[in-house]
Amino acid sequence: MTRTKFTRRTLLTASAGMAGILATGRAPAFAQAAPKKLVFAHVNAAPESAAINFEWMAKEVNARSKGALDMQFFGKTLIPQELEVMNAVKSGSIAIGSPSGAAATVFPEMGAFLVPYLVKDYAHAYAMFNGKIGDKLDQEIQDKYKLKVLCFYDFGFRHFWTSKKPIVEPRDLRGQKIRVQQAKVFGDTINGLGGNAVPMGWGEVITAAKSGVIDGGDLPIVNMKALKVYEVSKYASMSYHNYGPTNVVMNLEIWNGLTPEQQKMLLDVSRETQVRIREATESVDNFAKAKSELEPFGMVVVEAKVEEFRKVAQQKIWPAYKSQYGALWDEIEGFKV
Repeated sequence: MTRTKFTRRTLLTASAGMAGILATGRAPAFAQAAPKKLVFAHVNAAPESAAINFEWMAKEVNARSKGALDMQFFGKTLIPQELEVMNAVKSGSIAIGSPSGAAATVFPEMGAFLVPYLVKDYAHAYAMFNGKIGDKLDQEIQDKYKLKVLCFYDFGFRHFWTSKKPIVEPRDLRGQKIRVQQAKVFGDTINGLGGNAVPMGWGEVITAAKSGVIDGGDLPIVNMKALKVYEVSKYASMSYHNYGPTNVVMNLEIWNGLTPEQQKMLLDVSRETQVRIREATESVDNFAKAKSELEPFGMVVVEAKVEEFRKVAQQKIWPAYKSQYGALWDEIEGFKV
């Protein structure tokens, strides 16, 4: 039997070799590392359109990474509030999250896109966010918040839902208490168009509507059904007053810990998820489809006088935001698809 003689030199050589393996990540087959866990939190669960597609995204990432990544999606159950989700991503407690409808609160840079009627239509929005404007926002968000944008998506254009009467023209908003999300631009929209804005988190909305604290609110068509506003409202008025962009972001340190191949794959799947969410949102955002989606639940769908609302917005709401956003405003307003 041959006995190996260990000298100080052989031990140092072995240690250096092991250190090299650990540094390069080239561990032998019998010592493969456990999958890198990527927890993804969102405030809503299926059947909300984004949540359905984030579930798909997690499965795709896991399959395409061949066991190297383990993305776990939690809709509604892990963290119930948008700002709490984003704080968890910023701190690195979880890897991925979305500010959902609170994007303008978390990222004031995105507030300009929410100004009523500034974004013209879906084609206008998609071309901006998938191009140089989106790239610039991604870099700003990395620099300021240490978050990497995986993709931009949206909840569509917002329309009024109300219990007592439809909102067909601006004067119909007089005296109406309309719930808005907790970002200044939403309150300015409703107040500027003629209503009374009531800022409120989504968790309180249904109870507030049942008790008469609010007369209604606004949501994209895709979420009126998913969030069951038909239980507390009679009318859906298609006014297209706010476009609702948001994003999916990842803790930048965790992002930088992925290999270039994993980063590319994650961006590819994120962009595919973006397309799926956009299709789900836009496909129901027209009068005929909205009627077929909502009237079986007892809602009456009406077409609002969009140009009248647009004129009021341009006169009463646009001036303050135009001076606030300056160059970005001009870029959005002058953007050609």
